[in-house]
Parts: sequence; C-alpha cells; structure tokens
Amino acid sequence: MSKFELNLTLEELKKRTHKDYLITKKFLKADAPEYLALADGDKKALKHLCKAAEILEKINMQIDCKYNLEVKEFLEEEIKKGNEQAKLTKVLFDAQKGINAIDTMSNHIRLIKGIEEKPGKGVYPEDLSKEEFHMILIRMMKEGLIDEVKKILTQRSIVIRNHENLEGIDYIDYFKEDFAKMADEIDLASEVSTNADFNEYLKLQAKALRTADPMLDAYADKKWATLQDTPLEFTITRENYEDEMTGTIVENEELSNLLKEHGISPIPKDFLGGRVGIINKQGTNALMAIKKYLPTLAENMPYADEYEQTISSDEDAKQTMVDVDMVMASGDVGEYRGGITLAENLPNSDKLSLTIGGGRRNVYHRQIRFISDKKKLQERLDAILDKEQHKYYLDEADHWFTIGHENAHSLGPKESSESLGKYRNIIEENKADMGALAFVDLLTELGMYTQEQRLQIIVTTMADNFLKSKPTLSQAHRVRTVMQNKYFAERGGYTITPEGKIHVNIDKVVPIAKEMLAEIIRIQIDGDFNKAEKYVNDNFVWSDNMELIAQKLQKVSKALNGTLETELADKLLSDKI
Repeated sequence: MSKFELNLTLEELKKRTHKDYLITKKFLKADAPEYLALADGDKKALKHLCKAAEILEKINMQIDCKYNLEVKEFLEEEIKKGNEQAKLTKVLFDAQKGINAIDTMSNHIRLIKGIEEKPGKGVYPEDLSKEEFHMILIRMMKEGLIDEVKKILTQRSIVIRNHENLEGIDYIDYFKEDFAKMADEIDLASEVSTNADFNEYLKLQAKALRTADPMLDAYADKKWATLQDTPLEFTITRENYEDEMTGTIVENEELSNLLKEHGISPIPKDFLGGRVGIINKQGTNALMAIKKYLPTLAENMPYADEYEQTISSDEDAKQTMVDVDMVMASGDVGEYRGGITLAENLPNSDKLSLTIGGGRRNVYHRQIRFISDKKKLQERLDAILDKEQHKYYLDEADHWFTIGHENAHSLGPKESSESLGKYRNIIEENKADMGALAFVDLLTELGMYTQEQRLQIIVTTMADNFLKSKPTLSQAHRVRTVMQNKYFAERGGYTITPEGKIHVNIDKVVPIAKEMLAEIIRIQIDGDFNKAEKYVNDNFVWSDNMELIAQKLQKVSKALNGTLETELADKLLSDKI
C-alpha cells in the first residue's frame, strides 16, 4: 500500500473539525417518520439504492483524482494504528469526498502533501498539460483520427495515453465491474419498490450501466424526467462543472476550427453523483404552483424568437418537480466543497435525452436548505442588513428564489454553449439567478406571489448574495454572485448605509435583473468566447463594499468546512435496518 504524508497539522485539523468550524447538514435519521411510513417494499428498495449510490461514490472518487481511493485506504490503516492526525484528516476527506477541495473562504484544502488538483482532475492523464493536450488533438485530427478524437471529447470518456496519442474510453467500460454491481442493486430495488413508473425507470437506468451506449442513458433520463408521483427518489447526477481541461479548447483557434470542420463539440466531462431520498408530498405540491406559469415565462425571455428553449410557450411544460427528504448524497452531488447543492435541474442541455423529446426534472434537497441555527441567522442580519429591512427577510424566500433559479435553467437557448469554454457555467448560473429575479414582478401580477412575498424574495436574495471571501474563477456558483453584486451596485440596486449595512432599493432590483438577463442571453446566443470572457472579467470585481460585508460575515460565522450526517443511510448500508 502507498505511503502518503498528511498535509494539515493536528492543530489545524482540530480547528477545522470543531463544530464551530464544520457545518453539519443532518439527513434523515433511522427512526424518521418519513422512513417509517414507507411500505415494506420501498424500505427494501431504499437499502439497495443506498448501496448503488455507495458504489457510485467509489467510481466518482477515481474520476475526481486518481489517488483518492489509495489515500482513503491509507487513512483507514493509519486510524487503526491510533493516528489522531489521520482520524481527523479522514473526517475532512469524507466530507469533501476527496483529497482536494476549496473551503468556505475559497482557500484550497489539500489533505495530502504533493498531490495538487489538476485541471483535468482524474479524467485526463495526470501529466497532460493544456498545451500538449491541444497539440495531440491537432495532430490526431490532421492524421485523420476523427472518430478517436470524438471519443476523447465526449462527456462520458476517461482519457488515457496510447503511445503518442490519447484515447477516450467510455466510463461504463472503464469502470465496468463497479457499474455492473450498481446495476445489480438497482435491479433488486426495481423488484421490490411499490411504484410501477419508478421501477420502469430503475430498469432503464440499470440497463444503461451495463452497456456503453449514450442512447440507453437518454431513455433512462427521459423516463426519470417524467416521474412526479413516486414514494422514492433515486438519481444519477451527471454534471460537468469540475472539468477545467476540455473548456480550454476554445482558446486554441486552430484546434477549434478543425473540430468545427468535423462537427465535433468539445463537451466537458461528466462527474457522477447519487441522490437517494423520500419524496415529500407537501413540499412537492408547493413546488408545482409555478409550473402553469412556465410557458408564459418562456414567452417573456429576452430574444425568445431567436432560439429554441426546453420550455415551449405554446404547450404544457415538460418539467417535473419534487421536494425530497434526503437519505444519501454520494459522489459529486454530496461533496461539501465550499458549499453543497441545494437543488438540481437535470438533464443538462448537453444530454441526448433532450434531443429525443425528453423533458427536465427539478429535485430540491430539503435537509440541505433547512436553517438549523436561527440565532446565528439573526446575528448575520444584524451585522449586514439595514435594520428597517429585517422585516422583509425570510429564509423560506431563499427557497422560492431557488425554485425560480432551477426553472430558469430550462429557459433561454436550449443548445449548450460549449463555445464559451471555461465561462460557460458562470454565464449559465448567472442566467438562472437573473431569470429568477427578473420574473418576480410578472409572477406577482399573475398571482404566484403576494406583494409581501415579492418584497421578501427581493430583499432576502440581495442580502444572501454577499460572500465571506472572494471566490476563485473555477467556482461558477460564487463568481456569478460577485458579478451580480457589482452590476447591481453600479445601477443602484442596493447601497451601503453609513453604518456599513446593505440597503436594498427594492423597486430597482427587477429592472436591473432584466437588463443583466438580456445581456447574458445575448452572449449565449452569440456563443462568442471573447465576449463571454470580457463580460466575466468586467463584472467579476471584488469591491471595497464586498470586502466590508465579507469581514462582517466572517465575524458572525467561523465555518470553514461542511459535512453530512446520514444516520438512516449509514444503518441501511451496514444492514442494521
């Protein structure tokens, strides 16, 4: 077994794993009423689905970094020897699900000396530089190895060296044995689960894990996106925010032109997560209120006549939505790295299912959005928000905004914006935020929100948009908030009072959001990398006022890392239930 050197001192580890510095999100307990109310067949299915998600975590750890599994084994052996430093390192390793991550202050956390995060993570050869990557692809294209290049640049492949060339291997083939075990567990779940629709989806998903065929995934995705009334939730999430290598291709003009000539779109690699949960019917019914308004929102999107979007303005929206009590979040979806996913709108626009008539599905994570410490929340408001606007702040309004954000992912250009390279995800997340804000007044007019809720959404969103530190450019979800804060400040969306508090100029917020949304949609339609780069660079500016609020937030919250507490999943996995 490999020997590694731990990077964080015992003192630093004790600090980071202390409850004041480690945020804990509690998933369902073993005796949760939501679990106890399930039919026996669904309880058995839940156990199999947790086992499938656990296997998926093992796969994604290898996609994330080639050393993750070896380090995990090393830490476990060191813990057996009584190594306290290894024990605390393992707490952070389990929380961030890997060696390397970013904390809530946007600092890079490296648990092992000498192993740094690579732009290509574990999906590209560790020693492959951006320049060599581009050079090899250009040469392969000129040598007529077009099909081989296509395999390298699909979102589904693990790339390895093959003599002087590169080779892309579909991840289903690369991790064949583990995916087959996953498929077995999912099939077992489909035999005992009580819902016929859900079982049909599980069978399709199991089949897609046994054969490397993107169309099989498309069939499973298409069925999954129709699920609305099922007791359980199981998702294999496939998102490509982590791959920073593929997006560099658009920066090389010769390579980009060669790929264009052969109709090849370089799509960033998928990272895989597993979500297991129990559908909360009351929460789901509340989510569905927005569905009837989606065609109207699609009609009101900027430049709507210039592109096709997932939501059509003249037919029923192909969009399902569920609120989920969380049992388990494995792999990509469960990594606590600076933050953790509140909700997801899938499949993403690069997925095949959307080309065969499939829709999308929003899944919201109840336990992740819950505020556990109301006292701490009040301290934060006292520190950063004008006292007279406290009455408009409501933590539930953050959930309403998230609903708008997730649905806005289905609005706007349907085609992926691969040509925007490393700025693609920043632009898309910015679009979703501005879509959520831009339609607040329209949804109030239509009766979705009351006037009071309108005020709560606007003030809560603006107050929650400030960060504890300047993010790195790789943090798409955080970069966009800095861009928005600069944009709104320049246009009077908020001001900083003489006491150093945020005062939201409520009636200016929606018009400013509409303005920014239109600029973002224009960039997505044009697909111009240089325009996207300029837009991000012009707006991603950390101002003195942002630093002022950040300093206040740091005093209120010491949190640096986060972790999940999954009692029910742990017991299901250990066969103690």
